[in-house]
Amino acid sequence: MVKELLINGTPSGVTIALLKDKQLIELHQEQGTNNYVVGDIYLGRIKKIMPGLNAAFVDVGYERDAFLHYLDLGPQVRSLLKISKDIRSGRKYHLLNNFKSEEDINKGGKITEVLSKNQLIPVQIAKEPISNKGPRLSSDISLAGRYLVLVPFSNVISLSKKIKGNAERTRLRKLVENIRPRNFGVIIRTVSEGVSVAELHNDLKELIEKWEAFAVRLKVTEPSQKIVGEIDRTSSILRDILNPDFQNIYVDDPITYSEIGAYIRNIAPTQEKIVKLYKGRAPLFENFGIDKQIKALFGRTVNMQGGAYLIIEHTEAMHVIDVNSGNRTNSQINQEDNALQVNVEAAREIARQLRLRDMGGIIVIDFIDMHKAVNRKQLYNALREEMKDDRAKHTILPPSKFGLVQITRQRVRPEMSIVTVEQCPTCGGTGEVKASILLMDDIENNLEYILREQNESHITLCVHPYIEAFLKKGLVSRQVKWYFRYKKWIRIKPVSSYHFTEYHFYSDKDEEIKI
Repeated sequence: MVKELLINGTPSGVTIALLKDKQLIELHQEQGTNNYVVGDIYLGRIKKIMPGLNAAFVDVGYERDAFLHYLDLGPQVRSLLKISKDIRSGRKYHLLNNFKSEEDINKGGKITEVLSKNQLIPVQIAKEPISNKGPRLSSDISLAGRYLVLVPFSNVISLSKKIKGNAERTRLRKLVENIRPRNFGVIIRTVSEGVSVAELHNDLKELIEKWEAFAVRLKVTEPSQKIVGEIDRTSSILRDILNPDFQNIYVDDPITYSEIGAYIRNIAPTQEKIVKLYKGRAPLFENFGIDKQIKALFGRTVNMQGGAYLIIEHTEAMHVIDVNSGNRTNSQINQEDNALQVNVEAAREIARQLRLRDMGGIIVIDFIDMHKAVNRKQLYNALREEMKDDRAKHTILPPSKFGLVQITRQRVRPEMSIVTVEQCPTCGGTGEVKASILLMDDIENNLEYILREQNESHITLCVHPYIEAFLKKGLVSRQVKWYFRYKKWIRIKPVSSYHFTEYHFYSDKDEEIKI
């Protein structure tokens, strides 16, 4: 199994593609202006208490108030409120050594017993804003590292269930017990398996420093402002999934490349050499065939090998996936065995689609009907096996009497949505075609305006490959004529994903020039 990470950096953000044996399995887009990332800690102000919901709406600076349910307060919320009040009033703590924790709140209690209107409380983003909803919050604060998660106001050491060996579990528990500070609980992550005590200690040290930074900033942070931010999406993905299976990390932006190189040196020095700066002529995603995979995988219909296909529908309440055999037939086997083969293949693709689109909430899958209980069990086990690498929390129910499989999957950020149906590039959906002979006039008029009125230089014109060939052909091409006319060389770049009449101008900073 070969894993690769492709990182396409632009001034507006970063797009991250995770490949497994050249197959796209995860796609993430991180905007440069994206606040309210899962893990960010804000100083919230209680705007409204809702006793009927047993919840509160909290102002964290977002356009809509964030939601904080009683069950997300955490058992030690009173300790968090107490230390926050102490720190903001000027009292100093050395970690939590001299802090006396409050009693746990009642699991079945009421939010009015704990919080009041206009009260200040540190809160952590548990779910990013989705659709017309504000962020979902938690006051059960935790700080995540590569190997460990630090939990203030706790003394519990928890281990990932994926660490199976009893000897290793005992070793890790003893190591962490010896190095953890007082009044801090620790969650030991799966990647800690086999890790030395020095690496665990360094990771814990960084988390303690992050807690100390939180305490310092809490004193001066204004209400509704961020106290401590989570690391960016790229680094968090590397932190969570980087392992020896990774062979290459390609980055096409020099600044992002240097940042990732520094981060890899910090968390896994032996793997620094796998980070490579991509310098190819074709765009990164186009060179590795990612653009084509995205267009093929994000549509309503997803085709599989052998003729079978999936139909994926998204509704407000749930996602529905229908499995169809299509023209998949095999005369050598009976209908039941053919259905099993198609269903197992579909289970593999569905597990990939859930990760790729980051589909959350309720998912209902209509597999092809099978009459034998042993086959239904085999399908259920196959789906569980395919989804074992999914980092989002999920629950899979066995096939029902109607042959439906139900899945709940954790939703912490908006679902990845890629437009795969394109409007007619010539008529723009109006049914009226603009004469293509005017395309050159449009390009040249806009080029003249950019050069004469906006005083831009070092311009790149991105066009369809056919248009690129037309502009460059001949001894005295259009590109050469532009040079004689404007005394500036206009770089022309082909982009195969553009439609025939599409074009864009870019500056030397790779920012689109708006006209």
